[in-house]
Parts: sequence; C-alpha cells; structure tokens
Amino acid sequence: MAAEANIHPGAKIGKGTVVEPFATIASDVVIGDNCWIGANAVIMDGARIGNGVRIFPGAVISAIPQDLKFQGEQTTVEIGDNSTIREFVTINRGTSDRNTTRIGENCLVMAYVHVAHDCLVGNHCILANNATLAGHVVIEDYAILEGFVAVQQFIRIGEHSFIAGTSKVRKDVPPYVRAAREPLAYSGINSVGLRRRGFSEDNIGMIEHTYRIIYIQNQNTSKALDAVKEEIPENEYRDKILNFISDSDKGVIRGNI
Repeated sequence: MAAEANIHPGAKIGKGTVVEPFATIASDVVIGDNCWIGANAVIMDGARIGNGVRIFPGAVISAIPQDLKFQGEQTTVEIGDNSTIREFVTINRGTSDRNTTRIGENCLVMAYVHVAHDCLVGNHCILANNATLAGHVVIEDYAILEGFVAVQQFIRIGEHSFIAGTSKVRKDVPPYVRAAREPLAYSGINSVGLRRRGFSEDNIGMIEHTYRIIYIQNQNTSKALDAVKEEIPENEYRDKILNFISDSDKGVIRGNI
C-alpha cells in the first residue's frame, strides 16, 4: 500500500497543491493553491500559507511559542506567496503580543532556520542556513541574513540591509547597510544589493554620504542626525534612515571606528 500524508479533514488545501507522503497537516490550517509540502513536514494549527509556497521535508510550521507567558491563545503563522521554506525550518506561532508570526512573499528561508514567536519578516528576504530569530524581531523587505546569524529579541533590521555570517545582532540595523564584525558594526552600505534592485547611482551616493555623516564624521547620534538634515536634501531614503534611527528603542549598531 502506498504511504499517504496525514491530513485532517478540517484543513483547507488549495487547488494544485501537492502534499507528499508522511506530511502531517492539522485541522486549523489553510494552504493556498499550487503549493508543495514535502515528506515529513508538519503543519500545525494556526498556519496560514499563501499560494505557490514550497515547504521542504522536516519543517515544522506553527508550533506553539517557546514562551512561558503563552496561555494557549489562538494565534497564527502566516507565510506569503511564493516563499520557500527549506529542510527542518521551525516557525513558531505568535502570542498575544502580535497574534502572528509572519514570513512575507518571495522569501527564501534556508535549512535549520528558527523563527520565534511574533517575528515579522518582510518580502524578498533571505535567511540563510541556521539563522536564528528570537521573539518579536522585525526584518524589513529585501534584508539578507547570512548563515548562523543570531538575532536578539525585539531587534529591528532595516530594508535592503546585509548581515554577515555568524554575526550576533544585539542592536537595530539601519536600512541599506552592510553589518559585520564582533560586536556588530557598520561596514559600509549594501551597494551591490542596491544596484541589483535598481537603485540609481545618485541615490546610492546619497545613501553612502548620509551614513558617512552618521558613522564617520560624527560620534554623537543626535548631532549626526542634525548634520544629515542640514547637508542632505529631503529624500525618501534619507528620511527612512533618519526615522529608523530616531525610532530605535534598542539603539542602532555603531560604526567600525
């Protein structure tokens, strides 16, 4: 007899979705169209999976949070369209704080990544092998975390940023930067990534000049932000940088001085 998946009759599975043998899908699960669920993947209550998602063998999606404050509240894991979840990834449900843990659209979450409760990961992000997010982390669009990056709880990582492998992220990482070394520090802007995503040379130069003022010309953050406002004309990218740093509760990474 051919092996079959264990799919609860209450689960909602879209058209064209393939569920391989030995996968387990619980009752309170919604999976969109044209997905692929690999053998031995486990999709638990609260999973909300979009269209075209691929979930590889051994992944566990929507297990309850590893948080002693969790009281069994009804929460979810959301995975956006066309994202790929590789082998043995674990993504935990949210708690009453945000009620969900979210992976955006077109993300690549590589093998053995852990995404804890209440994390919000944007679109087009890459989390490389063994990256680990503690609870309540926010990662904005197009960010890339290399292998074995460990992110402390409540950290925010800005859009189009790049964090080098094995880094420990204890402070917020502003948008458009490369971050490396121990302790984690600014090591330039992510110019390669920005060019690949169609940023103009003028905007790349402006972003680089903004961070030169912040991280090289000034040691005091408030004075650096004032200097940026004086020297750099208003621009959506300049303003995103200023707002990100001003709004940071944890403080941002420092320059490599």
